[in-house]
Amino acid sequence: MLQLTQKLGSGEMKVLEVPLPALPAGHLLVRTHYSLISAGTEGSTVKTARSGYIGKAKERPQQVRQVIETIRSQGITQTYRAVMKKLDAYSPLGYSCTGEVIAVAPDVTSITIGDLVACGGLSASHAEMVSVPLNLCVRLEPDADLKQAAYNTLGAIALQGVRQADLRLGETCAVIGLGLLGQLVSLILGASGVRIIGIDVDRAMVETARQGGVDLALGRDEDGIEGKIAAFTGGIGCDAVIITAATNSLDPINFAGAIARKRGSVVIVGAVPTGFDREPHYYRKELQVKMSCSYGPGRYDPSYEEKGHDYPAAYVRWTENRNMQAFQELIRSRRIDLGYLTTHTYRLEEAPRAYDMLIERSEPFIGILIEYDREKDLGAVERLSVGKPVPVRGGSSASVGFIGAGSYAQSHLLPNLRECGGVRLAGIVNASGTGTRSVAERFGFDYCAGSGESLLADETINTLFIATRHDSHAAYVTKALRAGKHVFVEKPLCLSEEELCAIAAIHAEQAPHCVLMVGYNRRFSPLARMLRDAFGTGPMAMTYRVNAGAIPVESWIQDPERGGGRIIGEVCHFVDFLTYLNGSLPITVHATALRATPQLLDTVNLTFTFANGSIGTIGYFANGDKGLPKERVEVFANGCSAVLDDFRSLTIYAGGKKREKKLMAQDKGQKAEVEAFIAAIGEGRQAPIPFEEIRSTPLAVFRALESIRSGRCLAVNGDT
Repeated sequence: MLQLTQKLGSGEMKVLEVPLPALPAGHLLVRTHYSLISAGTEGSTVKTARSGYIGKAKERPQQVRQVIETIRSQGITQTYRAVMKKLDAYSPLGYSCTGEVIAVAPDVTSITIGDLVACGGLSASHAEMVSVPLNLCVRLEPDADLKQAAYNTLGAIALQGVRQADLRLGETCAVIGLGLLGQLVSLILGASGVRIIGIDVDRAMVETARQGGVDLALGRDEDGIEGKIAAFTGGIGCDAVIITAATNSLDPINFAGAIARKRGSVVIVGAVPTGFDREPHYYRKELQVKMSCSYGPGRYDPSYEEKGHDYPAAYVRWTENRNMQAFQELIRSRRIDLGYLTTHTYRLEEAPRAYDMLIERSEPFIGILIEYDREKDLGAVERLSVGKPVPVRGGSSASVGFIGAGSYAQSHLLPNLRECGGVRLAGIVNASGTGTRSVAERFGFDYCAGSGESLLADETINTLFIATRHDSHAAYVTKALRAGKHVFVEKPLCLSEEELCAIAAIHAEQAPHCVLMVGYNRRFSPLARMLRDAFGTGPMAMTYRVNAGAIPVESWIQDPERGGGRIIGEVCHFVDFLTYLNGSLPITVHATALRATPQLLDTVNLTFTFANGSIGTIGYFANGDKGLPKERVEVFANGCSAVLDDFRSLTIYAGGKKREKKLMAQDKGQKAEVEAFIAAIGEGRQAPIPFEEIRSTPLAVFRALESIRSGRCLAVNGDT
C-alpha cells in the first residue's frame, strides 16, 4: 500500500510503498477515502524537517540537550546511531481521515466490516489503509459526507476548546486566530448560540470567517479594535476568549486579557507562549487561563487510547471519542457546514505538492484534503522487497528475521548484527509500515513484512531476533522454537511463571537444534569479564546500585500487562549479572520496596543468596538525580575488592595495590553478545548463556515481587 512520508533529516517527502498494517487487539483496519492535512501541526513539522541542522536545533533545544547528555554517558558512536535513527527514518504524516472498515480485531464488536468511520490520532495517517484503535474512531451514517467527516480530529480539538470555555447561550466569545482550527471553533460556537468575534492578522481569513457566520470579524491591526469589541459586548467584554493562533508572539495572550470581561476565561488551543503581562488585565480582572488538551479526556492515556478502556460518562461526560461523535453529529444534522472550508483536494500521489504550497504559501488555502483511489486493488502483500536477496551460505550461516526495531534495537542490536560475518538479513517487521520500510532500507534487509507470522513462516529464516514490547516476547519465543529457529529475545524472556514453564518445555525438546539467547548484555562487557577473571568464581559479596531514574506511571513499561513493571522488565539484567559474576544460581531472595510509590515498585532493595555461598544486593532506585551515573558494582572476596563504575572504568584493590582500567566510551557488552550468539549458531556450539541461568533469572524476579508483597524471604526454585 502507499503512504505519505517524510524524513526529518533531509525533509525529503515520498509517497512510499509500505507493508499493510497489522491488526492488533482492539483495532480496526480501515481503507481510507479522504484524509485532512493539518496546515498548522503538519506545516510546522514539514517546515522543521526542511530546515538545516541549525534550524532543527533551534526548534528543538530540549532534544539538543538530550544529545549532549547522551554523548557524555554513552559516547559518540551510540549518540550518532540514536540521532541518525531519527533523522534517516521515514515518518508518516497526518492524523485525521475517513474510510470504510475492511477488518476488525476479534474483540471489537461495536463496529463491523463495511461500516464507514472517521478516525483520529497518529495511526490515522495519510495512507491507503490504516489500523486504528477503537476509541480513536467513530461510526458514521451510510450517507455521511466523508469529505466533511475527514475533519474529525481538528473538529474534536475545536470542540474541546469550546467546552473548556464553558459558555452559555447568548454569551460572547472572541476567537483569536482564524485559520482552519479557528474557523471550526467559530462554527461550533455559532451552533451553540454563542455570539462570535473573529480576529486574525490575515484579512482573507477574516473575510472567510465573516462569510462563515461570525458576528463580528476584525483584522488585528484594525483601528479602534478594542473599542469595537467593547461596543459589541455592551461594554462588558468577552465572556471567553479562545486562542487558536500559532505564533511565538505574546500579542494573542495579552490581547485576550485586554478584551475579556472581568472574571472571564482565556482558553489556549493554539501553540502560543503564555508569559502574559500580569498587569493590567489578568490580575485586576481575575481572569482564568485554561489549557485545552487536544481532543479531550483520554488523550495521551495509553489505557484509553491503546487498550480501549473508556471513562464512565457519569464521571467524564466528554471524552475524546465522545467529542468526535458530537462533532460528527453537528455535521450530520447540518447544524454546521464545512463545505466552504475545503479549498484544495489532491490525489495521494500529488500530496507532496500540497505541502509545497502550504510552506511556500503560493496561493490562499484553508482546508486541504487528500483523496484516495477507492477502486485500486490493494491486494494482501505479506512481503515487500527492498533489497537483493542474499542466499544463505550453508547450514552454518544465520539467516535473520527481526521483529520489533525500536530505539534500542536500532542503536545496539541491528548495527552490531550487520557487522557480523556470515549473516543474511532476510526480513523485518516493526510497529508501523513506514518504520518497517525505513529500517529495512537502512540496515539492508531483503524485505519488510506486515506481521511477525510472515517471518515465522519463512523457511529460509533460521534465526529470529525479538525486540518487541515485553508482553509479546514469550509468544514469539515459543512459536520460533516450535518452528525450529534459533532465538535472540530482548529481556525479559517472559512476564509470568506459566510462560516460563511453557518455554522451558519447548526448549527441552529443541535444545539440540536451537540456540536460545536472552539479551543480558552486561555479562559480555569487557570490564565485566576482567572483573570475573580477577576474582574467579566462588563465595563473594556483591552490591549492585542502579540509579534507574523515574518513568511515568502511564508508560507501557510500568503497565503490568504490557511491560511487566520495572522489576521484571529491567532488574532481571542485574540478577543475571550477579549470577554471572559468582558462577552459581540464586537460591533465596528477600525484597523490600519504598512504600511512597506502591503502584510502581521501582525503588527497591533485593537481597540474594547463591548456591555457592555468595550474597548479593541490588539497590534499584527510581528516585535519584540523573546527574549520578546509572550503575555501580562493588565486589568483595578473598581480601580483594573491586569497583565497576557505569561500565566505563574498573578498579581492583588487591595486596595493597590498585589496578585501574578505563574505557574511552561506555561498553555494556551489546556488540559482544550479538557476536557470541551468531558465533554459537555458525559453529554449532551451545548458547552463550546456559539455559539454567536463563530460566533462573526470571524466576528470581517473580519471587522478588512475591517477597515484596508478603514480606518474607522466598526460595527462588521451590517453596519458602
